[in-house]
Amino acid sequence: MTSPLSYHHARALPVLLTLIVFVMALCMLPAAQAAPNPRYASIVIDTESGAVLHAANADATRYPASLTKMMTLYLLFEALEDDTLSMDSRLPVSQHAAAKPPSKMGVKPGETVKVEDAINILVVKSANDVAAVVAEGLAGSESTFAGQMTDKARALGMAHTTFRNASGLPDDRQVTTARDMAILALRLMQDFPSYYPIFAKTEFTWQGRRYKGHNRLLDNYAGTDGLKTGYIRASGFNVATSAVHDGRRLLSVVMGGFTAQSRDAHMSELLDRGFARAESVAHGDWIAKADIYGDSLQASPASDSAPTPADDPIRDLIVQAEYEHVDARVASNGARSAVSNGAWAVQVGAFSDRARARHQADQAAEFLPAELDGRVAVSSVQGDGGIFRAQLVDLEETQARRGCRQLAREGVDCVVVAMGAGQ
Repeated sequence: MTSPLSYHHARALPVLLTLIVFVMALCMLPAAQAAPNPRYASIVIDTESGAVLHAANADATRYPASLTKMMTLYLLFEALEDDTLSMDSRLPVSQHAAAKPPSKMGVKPGETVKVEDAINILVVKSANDVAAVVAEGLAGSESTFAGQMTDKARALGMAHTTFRNASGLPDDRQVTTARDMAILALRLMQDFPSYYPIFAKTEFTWQGRRYKGHNRLLDNYAGTDGLKTGYIRASGFNVATSAVHDGRRLLSVVMGGFTAQSRDAHMSELLDRGFARAESVAHGDWIAKADIYGDSLQASPASDSAPTPADDPIRDLIVQAEYEHVDARVASNGARSAVSNGAWAVQVGAFSDRARARHQADQAAEFLPAELDGRVAVSSVQGDGGIFRAQLVDLEETQARRGCRQLAREGVDCVVVAMGAGQ
């Protein structure tokens, strides 16, 4: 006779087997089916040359979160420079400011905050109540100050930024782009060199208590000397960072990280790649992407098309530099129809060294799923045997374009190339 326990086990077995099969099926889904991060954007700039060494969704609308406080500080530094305020000036705390949600210092209505303390608090602690104190101290009200912030953004060339508050607290109308945040960070360095070192602070003492900051990159990435982190639920984890290696300064913005740790890890990767690329460019070893058809190479082409030099409002501040030596034989959209399927490639760089070109192509291939993984090839540029293309070849056009979008999401620069005779 079957025991009650065995009977129930027997009935549960089919359900358990079904569940196991379902979980195994989920595990076997290709990683490429994972949805892209809709909040992600990034940019890396060589501050001396103005060259954009990397950009992904750099002109797509994003929420700034506490990167907003860089503009609050910019206007506060202006007030110090024109003697409207001094470091010893005291700013009153209103009920409006004291009521701001965390992160905050817990200042009380009727108290005052010294300007020098306010700067340290905004840089290190990123306190929302003190951001409102500064706004009201400079403009009378936070809403008036937000209008001044937006006006200053336009004056600096931040064409896609609108501020609605001084802190970065959630507001659907407060938007920016990674490129605009890079402009702001660069102008903070250029316009206020005596104040910029404050962004390297990792702690401060106020009213007898020591406070530590959120920017772990200052401790964990060699050469980092600023600037600011930020987070709200709508934005994900943001950071603007500047670092110096061997006298070369790079400025980078990452927006939309899933965690602070993954954001910092990605920022470190972008900076590593940026310094290597900048060094290669300086020695003529690396020749960047050339977009033959004018399509965006980023993960979201429709929202991240780069402006032409004639239309670019920030061309005098950040030059969208292209280091290009690609023997392109397809010069117009009309020529595409002449290219047969399987005669397309994804180019991931061109180098003065064949081994380095091969290494770059091999690395790019690792990012692609099997159905997009073309044959790795290295070829010399016709007429210039000292330049070697790193390519994934033997792809159909749709495969090549899909592969390049996938690589862009992984931070790998690429261009879709129609293979011509002699390539």
